[in-house]
Amino acid sequence: MSLEIGVIGAIIGMLIGYFTFQRNRDKEIRSNASEDAVVRTKLDHISVGVHSIQLDLDKSSMRMSEVSDRVIRVEESAKQAHKRIDKIDGGRSD
Repeated sequence: MSLEIGVIGAIIGMLIGYFTFQRNRDKEIRSNASEDAVVRTKLDHISVGVHSIQLDLDKSSMRMSEVSDRVIRVEESAKQAHKRIDKIDGGRSD
């Protein structure tokens, strides 16, 4: 009789251990899924931020190109103005 009680106790202990393992495993799976969702959301936000920065960088690059073109035209204009000034100064004697 005591052997039967021992065997029944062992079986009940194994069942309790198995069900506890299953319950904890399910909780861990849910926890991991939740953490993965948070990470994916954060990565999506980072991706949007990087895209926004790329657009701003492209706009800045275009503005720099426009400014560079304008500087070239201003330098050419200044060079022509200096030539005219030199012609005017060359006609006079100081």
